[in-house]
Amino acid sequence: MARTFLKLNASARSSGSHSRTLVDAIIDKLSSPDDTIIDRDVGLNPLDPVSEDWVNANFTPEDQRSDAQKDVLSGSDELIAELEAADTLVFGVPVYNFGVPSTFKAWIDQISRARKTFKYTESGPIGLLEGKRAYVVIASGGTPSGSDIDFATPYVLHALGFVGITDVEVIAADQLMADSEEKLSAVKARIDALQD
Repeated sequence: MARTFLKLNASARSSGSHSRTLVDAIIDKLSSPDDTIIDRDVGLNPLDPVSEDWVNANFTPEDQRSDAQKDVLSGSDELIAELEAADTLVFGVPVYNFGVPSTFKAWIDQISRARKTFKYTESGPIGLLEGKRAYVVIASGGTPSGSDIDFATPYVLHALGFVGITDVEVIAADQLMADSEEKLSAVKARIDALQD
């Protein structure tokens, strides 16, 4: 059965990016010619940050929004529609200064919307985007994955889990400034072993 993949890259580099190369390897491994690939590149095509107008529009009930408010949220609506349509998510997230790139944070801000991707209940928030599988490449030059100074990996896992995406496999390509060839070979072997 044909599936839909959401391929998201957050690297600011158009070439020489390890996270981009590894995302492509995962897509090549898991997808078939019949599948649909939604390509969202927030690294090279940054999103607008959340603004006061965005916040006001988001907190206005949907049936009361002005045309201007609907326009302000149209980009966010498009991003959420991509997430809703996708069965499998493949994200490339480099580590910049111990955290995620600002462009990826902007994407999280745009897709984290009450009543759209999560809802509040008496027992706390519940994510509404369940049933999806995610592969997240975390690439770093010097930050060890899972260490006390890795603020990227836990953030990505929490942010995705908040909207209901909990079936997440992290593929760490860390500390690539040292022995990059050996480390990348090991990561590519892991990708080659992935099963649908």
